[in-house]
Amino acid sequence: MRIMIVTDQYPPMVGGVPTVTQKLAVDFANRGDQVWVVAPSSGQRDVHRLEQKVHVYRFASFEWPTYEDLRIPFLPILPFRRLLKRIDPDIIHIHSPIVLGNIAQIVAGSLRKPVIVTNHYLPFCNRCEYVTAPTMTALNLLYEHGLRAPAQAISNGVDLKKFSPGEHDKRLRQYFNLPQDRPLILSVNRLSQEKRIDVLIDAVAKMTRDAHIAIASTGPAEVALRARVEELNLTDTVSFLGFIHDKDLAPLYRLADVFAIPSEAELQSLATMEAMACGLPVVAADAYALPELVHHEINGYLFQRGNSEEMAHYLDLVVRDKGLRKQMGTKSLEIIAKHDRTQVLDQWEVLYRRLSNEFLEAKERRLRHHRERKRAGYVRYRKTRPRIVRTSDLAIDQRFATEE
Repeated sequence: MRIMIVTDQYPPMVGGVPTVTQKLAVDFANRGDQVWVVAPSSGQRDVHRLEQKVHVYRFASFEWPTYEDLRIPFLPILPFRRLLKRIDPDIIHIHSPIVLGNIAQIVAGSLRKPVIVTNHYLPFCNRCEYVTAPTMTALNLLYEHGLRAPAQAISNGVDLKKFSPGEHDKRLRQYFNLPQDRPLILSVNRLSQEKRIDVLIDAVAKMTRDAHIAIASTGPAEVALRARVEELNLTDTVSFLGFIHDKDLAPLYRLADVFAIPSEAELQSLATMEAMACGLPVVAADAYALPELVHHEINGYLFQRGNSEEMAHYLDLVVRDKGLRKQMGTKSLEIIAKHDRTQVLDQWEVLYRRLSNEFLEAKERRLRHHRERKRAGYVRYRKTRPRIVRTSDLAIDQRFATEE
């Protein structure tokens, strides 16, 4: 297939949406499909590169002043239209509605191309042929806000071959200077305000059990979070690991005993799925879609959003009981099995092909109907040539019309 993925967030930007879109593009390219990604560039020049078998077109952009790392393209409507006509994709898959997504939707409509929108946030679009969301929670939010287009939930999925239980990597533990004599609580999430890492830090200060907390990733809230750790005298208990390279992610999860996610803005959570695939119990905020992954008292615990005291209580429960951690980790593996990346790609492929075929069939019907109309018009012209009508004939016609 010829697939175009349009997103305003793509690596090197860090976050869930950049990761999901890149993996989707690369996975389909590895399956033998032709894949193009349209995204903002990191500067004021258009760039085209082949990245892991994917053609990535980046349009000149500027940095959004209120959101670090997010780039806004300079409304490349005509260049995008030319690119779309040249590539002629079978399907266009939009992953963000900020700028490029809206441009893609408008141009695709004029060129009669099928469009799928995946909702990773809260906006929606009724002008697309199909809408998806990674969870039923996210999809129901769209329905509540007036979604009328056909839609379904398709998980972002997780690579269960890459993310799986395994041995601890002592080299990685030494590299990050993590203690070996205490249970390790891991958090992998962008350090921004909505992720509520501050709740986790406050919970650590209220825990009664001895544990070490590792916070991975970077973001605009990092300075404030580090200051909070120092204020609470937790510098020996909390480690900031910074950005984690993809090759070290699975080994990092395997070092941990518990995964913690206090975020209040997750419409799925790729990090939580990866942690579960590595057999970890999870302590999570009871917010948005996290309860679809974390089943209270089954594979972890859910605490009231923003409640650091309750989070501390559940972290203590898991930290102190190794048997409970193992039991909950096994349940995490059972729950995550239905999110297998291979199955998810099969779902996408079925949807892509169905919509593409429907558009091709509709195009053929329009062409056939147009030809039939032209042919019918030609025949009518041949059979109904204009004839000379006398005034007397008109009078007779009018009389009969009156009498009838």
